[in-house]
Amino acid sequence: MAGPTQPQVTDEVWDDERVKSFLYLVPSSAPAADFNVLLKAYRGMRAGDFERFLTFYVNDGRDLNAPDPRGRTLWDIIGQHRLAGPFLAARDRVLNNK
Repeated sequence: MAGPTQPQVTDEVWDDERVKSFLYLVPSSAPAADFNVLLKAYRGMRAGDFERFLTFYVNDGRDLNAPDPRGRTLWDIIGQHRLAGPFLAARDRVLNNK
C-alpha cells in the first residue's frame, strides 16, 4: 500500500505574508468572491491564523457576511461544524475590535 509522498505538517508557522496571500485568491465566481476567499481561508488555516487573516480581510474592506450563491454566509455553514468554535470566536473578537 502506497502512502503519501509528503509528510503532514501541523505545526508550521504562518507569517503575515502567507496569511495575507489568501486575500488575493482568484474566486471561482465573481458574485461570491468574498465568500470564496473566506471559505478557502477557513479550510486552509488554523484558528489563530484565521483570526489574523480576518483582521487583514476586514481592513481590506471585505464583507465578513458575504453570502454564497445559495445565500448562506460562512458562519451559517460552519456553525454546524463540530470544531468551528474557535473560528466563530475569532470572528467575534475581530468584530469587537473593529
